[in-house]
Amino acid sequence: MHTIRDLPIKGFIDTSFVDWPGKICAVLFFPLCNFRCPYCHNADLVVRPDQLATIEPESVFARLDDLRGWIDGVCVTGGEPTLQPKLRRLLEVVRAAGFQTKLDTNGSNPDVLRGLLDAGLLDYVAMDVKSCLDESSYCAITSAPESMLGRVRASIDLLREGRVEYEFRITVVPTYHGPEDIFRLARDLSGAARLRLQNFSPGERILDPALNTVRPYTQEALANLQLRVDELLACAGSRTSVPVSAVRQAPPVNPAARPGAS
Repeated sequence: MHTIRDLPIKGFIDTSFVDWPGKICAVLFFPLCNFRCPYCHNADLVVRPDQLATIEPESVFARLDDLRGWIDGVCVTGGEPTLQPKLRRLLEVVRAAGFQTKLDTNGSNPDVLRGLLDAGLLDYVAMDVKSCLDESSYCAITSAPESMLGRVRASIDLLREGRVEYEFRITVVPTYHGPEDIFRLARDLSGAARLRLQNFSPGERILDPALNTVRPYTQEALANLQLRVDELLACAGSRTSVPVSAVRQAPPVNPAARPGAS
């Protein structure tokens, strides 16, 4: 494979069975993110990337060459990969080598996402949605400006066009995501193919160590929440959906009313 120089690869998994539904893939991790979600489990990539060793691109591409015929594709994740100026070139090289491509993104750069879709460089997109779609909730979790939510909505609408296989997913933290918040997001995503609930996992690498005192949902509770979410999406899918950006939003939730909100 052609090697791209100056790629800040901070992590590499050569074989993953869990990062792409139904596929075996390699995973490339890139630094930097424009969100500051307190429960982020990749805090080193987000706020301390310089403390992580950079993996030589030559070794990564050589390993991908070895994996031809074994893995189906390459997943690009982070951090937030759309912040990387050489992302498009990387995907071009990976596709030219015969691998499928998956992008993990927070949806904050719809213009980048649109360009990659228009160029046919993506086979699957997993977009992390942080809360129901109102400014108050999104700002409380991401520490991003209110204007960011419009960009997130634009990315949601791009994916709902169905030009590529995709999923929305949310990491659920009881501090921030009660059942009604989760169900409201499912309604916000009317017409979406899928919303996958991921359980919060306490650990030493999360951005806000204070959240390590929070007890995640039990697996039974999470499964029941997922069933209800699937029902809401199926019900919404039977009706004509409109762009998220065109929907009048319900009054925002006051983040100060949430335990641990900032």
